[in-house]
Amino acid sequence: MQGKKINIAVDGYSSCGKSTIAKGLARELGYTYIDSGAMYRAVALFAIRNGWISESEMDEEQLRQHVADIHITFKTNHQGEQETYLNGENVEQQIRTLEAANGASRVSTLGFVRKELVNQQQLMGKQKGVVMDGRDIGTVVFPDAELKLFLTASPDVRALRRFDEMKANGENPSFGDVLANVKERDLRDTTREESPLRKADDALELDNSDIGIEEQLRWALEMFNKITTEDEQN
Repeated sequence: MQGKKINIAVDGYSSCGKSTIAKGLARELGYTYIDSGAMYRAVALFAIRNGWISESEMDEEQLRQHVADIHITFKTNHQGEQETYLNGENVEQQIRTLEAANGASRVSTLGFVRKELVNQQQLMGKQKGVVMDGRDIGTVVFPDAELKLFLTASPDVRALRRFDEMKANGENPSFGDVLANVKERDLRDTTREESPLRKADDALELDNSDIGIEEQLRWALEMFNKITTEDEQN
């Protein structure tokens, strides 16, 4: 990609296709994609494996004492897909379960977890040319990102997308459970004290309830071209 590189923040509600659009943008632009949600899922998996988080309880103190032991990296596999590693172990499949998703929403409310991961994410973005998706990228992680996108869709549409994704991964979830989880995560994400989900004032919003992936990517690329063209002219 020619020209000066920028950072792109893609925020929005759960199961809005943030990762799909962020990955597509990174691929088209030759940028680095960073899945911040995968990082929180990896923290949740670490806590679940250690018995620090269950359906009703969470041992915050144990997690606080060991959060510095959690090392998350990303590697590209032979198919060109990025996979998440937790302390050197490929956990891409394990972090995509409903249990990990719910755990991620819970650990992400903890200030010490967010501080640790935000520090890691900001280091990743220092060289520019990064596309990162999450819930607080444009407001907290990269508040100075040159392009900020905010995706939304109805809860039913998002639950169906998540339901289909889980079935494709060999799981047999209940649609009602998935929908309830989506709504619970929305409430938790928007009301948490630490970096709640909200649209940045300068973010460009897209409701993709009835829009396909290709059309969304075209829109995102148009926004990128508009921002970078205006930057070159100024």
